[in-house]
Amino acid sequence: MSATPEATPTIVLVGHGMVGQRFLEALAERGLTATHRVVVLCEEPRPAYDRVQLTSYFSGRTPEELSLTDEEFIDAHGIELYVGDPAETIDRAARKVTARSGLVVDYDILVLATGSYPFVPPVPGKDAEGCFVYRTIEDLLAIEEYAKRRATSGAVVGGGLLGLEAAGALKGLGLDAHIVEFAPRLMPVQVDEGGGAALLRTIEEMGLSVHTGVATQEILTDAAGAVTGMRLSDGSELATDMVVFSAGVRPRDQLARDCGLTVGERGGIAVDERCRTVADPRVFAIGECALAVDGRVYGLVAPGYEQAETAAATIAEDEAGQPGFTGADLSTKLKLLGVDVASFGDAHGTAEDCLDVVYSDSRAGLYKKLVIGRDGRLLGGVLVGDAEAYGMLRALTGSVPPVSPESLVLPAGSGGGDRLGPSALPDEAVICSCHNVSKGTIRGAVTEHRCTTVPEVKKCTKAGTGCGSCVQVLGRLVTAELEVSGVEVDKGLCGCFAQTREELYEIVLALRVDTYQDLLDRYGRDGARGGEGCEVCKPAVASIIASLAPTIGASGYVLDGEQAALQDSNDHFLANLQKNGSYSVVPRVPGGEITPEGLIVIGEIARDFGLYTKITGGQRIDMFGARVEQLPLIWARLVDAGFESGHAYGKALRTVKSCVGRTWCRYGVQDSVRMAIDLELRYRGLRSPHKLKSAVSGCARECAEARSKDFGVIATAGGWNLYVGGNGGATPRHADLLAQDLSDEKLIRLTDRFLMFYIRTADRLERTSAWLERIPGGLDHVREVVVEDSLGICEELESLMAAHVANYRDEWAETIGDPEKLARFVSFVNAPGTPDPVVGFVPERGQIKPDLPLLSIGMRPTEDLAEALAEDITEDLSENLSEDLLEGSARR
Repeated sequence: MSATPEATPTIVLVGHGMVGQRFLEALAERGLTATHRVVVLCEEPRPAYDRVQLTSYFSGRTPEELSLTDEEFIDAHGIELYVGDPAETIDRAARKVTARSGLVVDYDILVLATGSYPFVPPVPGKDAEGCFVYRTIEDLLAIEEYAKRRATSGAVVGGGLLGLEAAGALKGLGLDAHIVEFAPRLMPVQVDEGGGAALLRTIEEMGLSVHTGVATQEILTDAAGAVTGMRLSDGSELATDMVVFSAGVRPRDQLARDCGLTVGERGGIAVDERCRTVADPRVFAIGECALAVDGRVYGLVAPGYEQAETAAATIAEDEAGQPGFTGADLSTKLKLLGVDVASFGDAHGTAEDCLDVVYSDSRAGLYKKLVIGRDGRLLGGVLVGDAEAYGMLRALTGSVPPVSPESLVLPAGSGGGDRLGPSALPDEAVICSCHNVSKGTIRGAVTEHRCTTVPEVKKCTKAGTGCGSCVQVLGRLVTAELEVSGVEVDKGLCGCFAQTREELYEIVLALRVDTYQDLLDRYGRDGARGGEGCEVCKPAVASIIASLAPTIGASGYVLDGEQAALQDSNDHFLANLQKNGSYSVVPRVPGGEITPEGLIVIGEIARDFGLYTKITGGQRIDMFGARVEQLPLIWARLVDAGFESGHAYGKALRTVKSCVGRTWCRYGVQDSVRMAIDLELRYRGLRSPHKLKSAVSGCARECAEARSKDFGVIATAGGWNLYVGGNGGATPRHADLLAQDLSDEKLIRLTDRFLMFYIRTADRLERTSAWLERIPGGLDHVREVVVEDSLGICEELESLMAAHVANYRDEWAETIGDPEKLARFVSFVNAPGTPDPVVGFVPERGQIKPDLPLLSIGMRPTEDLAEALAEDITEDLSENLSEDLLEGSARR
């Protein structure tokens, strides 16, 4: 079939990877999608996705979450996208491209963005069953499937960027992982001998086996042709069930060769500085398939983005607006197997008469080297183990730093001298190398475009939307520019306090402030001291005091004294207020495990009080329709049966869901129910800035949906993986992997630290998902604090949690045992025995539902089924309310 071109000129893009998608965005930004027909032929079965973050698939990110393609963008710009239909032939004379499906597209401009293919060494057995490459999502799916079915060990051929990521993926799948690298060190292109040694030590401590200085000679197989091992160049053999080749890539230039375009001796489609092929000005090549004018094929995403911009500008005849591509910086920052690795500029010190400034700490796995020119200019460097300064150092490359080189490599707190801030950078310094965004452009976004937040600057400039390594510097730069511009951003909690919630938490903890009024009078704004506070700060401070109660000597019971007046509406009555003025009651069911006797008790209570019952998403039973005066009666029966408050009403831990785990499930590898119960009983009643939800899955099949929780646990063959920052609801977010293969003890210790660090630093009503994205440094910073104890506060965090656990008391039991507290559970304080007349119900599906018309007329129907039921219950149970409760409490 043939696609007849429109009257408008046609641009055909062959390949839809990261660089191809950036090219489409550049076309749209220059208005070319409005004046041209744009056709995209994509070989893979899915549109462009983030190949840089490919390995995060094994940490739980789905292919959909890796996608870079917004369907609305494609539709809005009229782009014709054909997935799974690659170009097969190009007729340059007729200017036609033929796809695998038979589709023929005429073109006026052809852009080749075909990328690269994995290099597989020509060794015997390379095509055996159990041999894979590591390049696409489909490759990862195949590796995952084979590892689950056939493998207990795996070897990666190649110790470069992708090789280390592939090894980490195999380890994450529960395999014994090996890395085989021909060079004498890992990551030979990016790091020097010292950096390679530091990286090797750290990776071996993680349990991976590294074999450097040897090559693969043969893949060994069994009689069925499946991998059993490898023979290495030193004569040794390595037993392994699968092999992943990650020994570099080669440009995909076969289409260009077939149609007569010029290619380099070692591959790559030859282009000029405008990214036009040297053989045909109507054909462009960008990304990993292009051989640039400096004779280099660039395998990093940042140069590919720059080439995409250059090609789009050339097509738009806007060459003045985008300089030609003559070469690119190969600086890179990555986190490989949890280790920060970065190199920039002349990392290997090839310049004449250059000097090295080196800091090395073998025990800590740290290595930092700066290359300094004779004139004092910073030429490049290598960072292993701690790459926090990468953004600043890379931006300073080519200039003389304003402080001594030694102070730039020494760790903080070592007396190494001044630390650099954004003001030290010149305006032309490139902050975001992925999108070539300078400091001056970011400053302009603040001063000219009135951006006041990092997300706004990201949207305006694209800075920080690539690999993300510049986000920390970006945040500091935006803050500094706002301060210079005189923009005063009030970070106070509310009109009563100039401090943030985090600062108020520190004040309460350090000074043992145990009442809201004391805090307001001493630290409130001038106009707020001596006042009553507001609806923002009262529940926020109440939560802080409750979470620190055992440590600061305050009562942990939220209805004690002043605390009772500070609570949100649900906490006032320790139950969830519903739309008709009734309440729901949710007893705790740890881990979702409940006995038949427990189910019967809940059923009898719901029947006797005429309550609507429903199974919740958190594996509990919710009982709706209780009047406020009925709550203590219901609690008394639940507590008598061994239940306690489920805290469904509070900003606290709600549930820890679980699957049945290895006890019952044939796929389970750990006892997920037992772990879920342990976690729920440990963290029950923990007050926090927002509600907390958790889950424990017994295997990677993830039946408990742990990655949609604030903290989730997934069993592995080696223990437990801990995920944090997940969220369901209207803005879902998958949780990120914080640590893996943990023992029971270490899992609980890290969870203690994570929760207390979140409670300590989060803003009011801020879920862990939003907190993790807002906090400077994000997940990396949280991992440094919680796992590595970079701030030295982990002992204190553990102590705070231990105090909570030791002092936990059930709020329902506390209430029904105190006649003074029971007095508040009435609809009308001046008529304690009178129920609220507008709380009524009507029957539905064998249960009840709120009578909403009743709310509008403010009175109860005279003959209402639910009313009669409620009156029967009240008559039976109200006569000796206090006596029944006190007697039941005494029995307990």
